[in-house]
Amino acid sequence: MLRTNSLKRLSAVAVIAISLSACQNAQNAEKQTIGTLMGAGVGALLGAQIGGGKGKLAAVVIGTLGGAYLGSEIGKSLDAADRMYMEKNAQSTLEYSQVGVESSWKNPDSGHSGTFKPTRTYAATSGQSCREYESTIYIDGREETATGTACRQPDGSWKISG
Repeated sequence: MLRTNSLKRLSAVAVIAISLSACQNAQNAEKQTIGTLMGAGVGALLGAQIGGGKGKLAAVVIGTLGGAYLGSEIGKSLDAADRMYMEKNAQSTLEYSQVGVESSWKNPDSGHSGTFKPTRTYAATSGQSCREYESTIYIDGREETATGTACRQPDGSWKISG
C-alpha cells in the first residue's frame, strides 16, 4: 500500500513538472521538460538512497522536487547544439574510455560545457555490457553533476538509462 501511494505521488510530481514546463515556448519547453524529468529521476534516486524507514518517502519526494527544479533550470539553458555535443561525447567516452578517464565537451557558440567519466564497467544479467558514469554540466557558471548507467544496444550504441 505504501509503495503504491509512493508511486502515485511520484507520478503526480512528474505530471506537475511536465505541465509547468509546457507553459514555456515550444523549444524551451522541450529542453526544460527533459531537464525536469532527468533531474526528478536523479533526485528521487538520491532521496531513496538517503532516506530510511518512515522518512524514506519524504526523502524521495524532496529529492524528486529538488532534482526536478535543478534539472528544469539546466534543461532550459541547454540548446540542441549543446545536447548534440554532450551526446557525442557520452557515446565516444562510453565506447573508448577506460574507467576513471574523464572526457569533456564544449559548445563554442553557447560556451556551455561538460564532462563525462565512466566509473564502472560490468555485464548485466541480460548479457549486455553496461557502464556506470558521472556527468557534469557547466552552464553560466553553474555546475550540475549526475550519475547513471548506460548499456550497449544491439546496434552498438549506448543507451543512457539514468
